[in-house]
Amino acid sequence: MSDAEIAVRDLTIRYGQHVALKGASFEVRPHEIFGIIGPANSGKTSFLKVLNRMDTFTAGMHFEGQVEVGGRDVRAWRNLYALRRQIGVVFPLPVGLPLSVYDNVAFAPRLAGVRAKADLNVIVEGCLRRAALWDEVKDRLNALGSLLSGGQQQRLTIARALSQKPRILLLDEFSIAVDPVTTMRIEAVLSELKAEMTIVLVTNLVQQARRLADRTAFFLMGECVTVAPTEQFFLRDADLDPRARDYVEGRFG
Repeated sequence: MSDAEIAVRDLTIRYGQHVALKGASFEVRPHEIFGIIGPANSGKTSFLKVLNRMDTFTAGMHFEGQVEVGGRDVRAWRNLYALRRQIGVVFPLPVGLPLSVYDNVAFAPRLAGVRAKADLNVIVEGCLRRAALWDEVKDRLNALGSLLSGGQQQRLTIARALSQKPRILLLDEFSIAVDPVTTMRIEAVLSELKAEMTIVLVTNLVQQARRLADRTAFFLMGECVTVAPTEQFFLRDADLDPRARDYVEGRFG
């Protein structure tokens, strides 16, 4: 039996008749940052949607094959909210709830039954600190999260994801609308978080994958072309699919 945190076997994802990803098979190990790189429309985001069962509210989307989280097929979860509580998601653009900074982070713990103000205070502060945001917002916790800067809102979405105490954190192009300084702050946070959880990082920034990912998958035109230790993508003499080499070296993409 596999000890992988995420096991993917012959996964095919479709939107109606369009195939977004075909026959993908790979594993994500516990407590690693697993990078996924590749040009647009390669199936990267679709894979994240399957992990979190977003197919259930995406028109025309369905998948075949097997995807396991912690040894359990994602289709076996009758209560999808229980599955999603284990998987935090950070999207390309900040998606804050129309609530205060405090309530954005306290939302999931409240749903889980935490009611005591003292307990919520500890959770909110802890998650904001881990997202490298506490010092910037501690004096305006009651302000709307939507009033924060773009970089702060992105870190707020990370804090909100962490408030679920997820076993897996999915990040889909988290730095697309974030300045370089904030990006480096978030990257430092992610490097620390992998001691507590497994992280799947979809990025169009090859050098970001190089800085963060333990292993990286290269997706191209709906195919998982290769999975390898990240440094192999940057070693001239490494045995690597030439399409992955061309992408990493900027010859297309």
